[in-house]
Amino acid sequence: MASQVAPPIAPPIPGTHIFDGAAAQKGYALNAMCFSFNEAANRDAFLHDEDAYCDRFGLTPQQRDAVAQRNVLAMMAAGGNIYYLAKLAGIFGLNVQDVGAQQTGMSVDAFKQMLLDNAAAIPTRETARG
Repeated sequence: MASQVAPPIAPPIPGTHIFDGAAAQKGYALNAMCFSFNEAANRDAFLHDEDAYCDRFGLTPQQRDAVAQRNVLAMMAAGGNIYYLAKLAGIFGLNVQDVGAQQTGMSVDAFKQMLLDNAAAIPTRETARG
């Protein structure tokens, strides 16, 4: 039986963090902490004593620094999965546009305008029919 060759992997997009097995292992503590925020009592405990809560999950210095800086991109670089990080971002009062602005290096207002401009360029059913 011939061995199968995996298809070539596309080069990463600059500034993105690939969430693969290595990233999952690296970010396990951070993602476990973020998952815990499904419970209101855990969100309250984090807000009451952030350092103690991070200690409870054994966050690395890189992860702790990213959390303290409220830097979602740094959390992703430290192995955070955006779906878990969204729970933490919500505690910080960040929404999807705030995170998108961080990811693109834009201000929140510029990011929102970019979304509106891109949406305006998409043909609607009415314009597609002529």
